[in-house]
Amino acid sequence: MDKNLATIEQEVNGLTTKLSDLKKEIGKVIIGQEETVEQLIITFLAGGHALLEGVPGLAKTLMIRTLAETVDLKFKRIQFTPDLMPSDIIGTEILEEDHSTGKKFFKFSKGPIFANIVLADEINRTPPKTQAALLEAMQEFEVTYSGNTYNLDRPFFILATQNPIEQSGTFPLPEAQQDRFLFYIKIGYPTASEETTILKATTGTKSKKPSKIISAEEIIRLQELVREVPISDDLIAYVSKIVRATRPETSDNSYVKEWVSWGAGPRAGQAIIVTAKARALMQGRLAVTPEDLKQVAYPVLRHRVIVNFRAEAEGITSDKVTEELFKSIKL
Repeated sequence: MDKNLATIEQEVNGLTTKLSDLKKEIGKVIIGQEETVEQLIITFLAGGHALLEGVPGLAKTLMIRTLAETVDLKFKRIQFTPDLMPSDIIGTEILEEDHSTGKKFFKFSKGPIFANIVLADEINRTPPKTQAALLEAMQEFEVTYSGNTYNLDRPFFILATQNPIEQSGTFPLPEAQQDRFLFYIKIGYPTASEETTILKATTGTKSKKPSKIISAEEIIRLQELVREVPISDDLIAYVSKIVRATRPETSDNSYVKEWVSWGAGPRAGQAIIVTAKARALMQGRLAVTPEDLKQVAYPVLRHRVIVNFRAEAEGITSDKVTEELFKSIKL
């Protein structure tokens, strides 16, 4: 075996063991929701952002806070409300005085966006103007204020929660804002056995606290390794075929033309490939499989394939469109 390859495999094995420990630590606090936790870790490995949706009371905020406690990173929480302003997120200039000279000057006071992990709690409870304050940070990993650009610390993740849009007092996220999220994760109700365990674990006097498992440097190294995971040209072509088939203008599938208002852009294909690489690495594999692509396609396409009113009336979701695409388009 090539010595360099053996060294990489040894490093991968050590880091994937830490990822396994990470899931165990989160499991001390979060009961069930294994798929959601896995998707959050994949988001970390791929260097993206995640949007979690579920009705109130499903521990969305607790899940993100617990994940933040298991990594050695700076964490900030922003509670989104209808009166939240962009400056409450980015920061603002304050007037200060130099006591030695008596001169006054403006100094930029950094907002909570200047952290490694930012929890944007109930992001759809604030108007689009304030939501848009996150766009530059999510894409460029920097913010601009009064003509000055400030770099954000890396790694940088925005993990946002939202309640279903049908609930009162919510604002829909603009499409450009949604597209910045690598994954759109939907959280369902726990199973009967999980709910019983939750009730038992959360109504007593003891509470479990997770330990820190992984450092910023290790996360950055994992992100580098994800990019090095190979994927065959055939699988890349397959991803391109799936993504192009989501667009009514170019799709050969009648159900796409019937159900979809507009499909996914090239960013969706990039997201499927990089998250499939992250999933493979998370499982200790240095190769992407078709199953990796299928598993990550749903949270990648969920907010990028927009169904029309007719589909909504028939109960057709973007997940159903993705399911049909994988049935009809073979590798």
